[in-house]
Amino acid sequence: MGPRRIASRYVWPLAALALALLFPKLAVAFGQDFYVSFGSRLLIMALLASSLNLLVGAGGMVSMGHAAFYGLGAYAVGIASARWAGTMGEQALLAWPLAMLASGALALGVGAISLRTRGVYFIMITLAFAQMLYYVFVSLKAFGGDDGMSLAQRSRFAGLDLGSDVTFYYVVLALFAAALVFLGRLGESRFGVVLRGIKDKEVRMESFGFATYRFKLAAFVIAGTVAGLAGALMANQNSFVSPNMMHWEQSGLALVMVVLGGLGSLWGGLAGAAAFLVLEEVLSGFTTHWQIALGVIMLGVVFFAPRGVAGLISVKR
Repeated sequence: MGPRRIASRYVWPLAALALALLFPKLAVAFGQDFYVSFGSRLLIMALLASSLNLLVGAGGMVSMGHAAFYGLGAYAVGIASARWAGTMGEQALLAWPLAMLASGALALGVGAISLRTRGVYFIMITLAFAQMLYYVFVSLKAFGGDDGMSLAQRSRFAGLDLGSDVTFYYVVLALFAAALVFLGRLGESRFGVVLRGIKDKEVRMESFGFATYRFKLAAFVIAGTVAGLAGALMANQNSFVSPNMMHWEQSGLALVMVVLGGLGSLWGGLAGAAAFLVLEEVLSGFTTHWQIALGVIMLGVVFFAPRGVAGLISVKR
């Protein structure tokens, strides 16, 4: 392994981690406490985008219903907090795994049906499932209906004060780093190699004896489970959940981040989330029509940097 390969594999990730660890202290030192909360939101959206990138980038499964798992994870935390307030329902070690389990179970059911289709049919059926779930929660007045529901407080986590934005940021950072390591190891494993082979030529992989449906379903469930964790974290970030978290626009936003960051790149989710949210923050300060400028930038990425921001940085390095 050459020096450049070593730098790419270890030095740059460690440098990014060091910067992320120092970020809250720098924000507080410069009197910009708001950016600590912004950093937490960025990491949560990066986690959502990374989970979708497993499907789209590695597996070639373009899902427009990914927000269903994200929203269900958020509601699992909200419902646990409301129904079992003052008890174990407020414990992150119970509520967050419950959110992941609920989202994973939903992904198993949706994937079992959706993955029997391909192409545009797969896109439409995942969209249909997400919209059905969206309207179910809109109609559930016991959980706030269209108005959503508020959390009395953030989850309790092993004695840590998650009410502190700095503490919450570090918890989110730790979970994102763990998820990124897991997704990276998964991509390098036999499972990841087979999944990329299915994306390139599914018929050929079937002829080699691989059960392609099972591999795709496993990837779908893993992605849904990770998205559920992102939803649980966002519910705590905002102390609020609503059916809009399940809307197709949220799925579209995650897909934009994946394309902007880099399809199939381990760092694509983080790069895409960072680019999108920073652009939103900067452009919205100049005009209320910042989406137009963002659209122009997206066109530039598609034409001149098809591998996304992560791919562009890798080439320059």
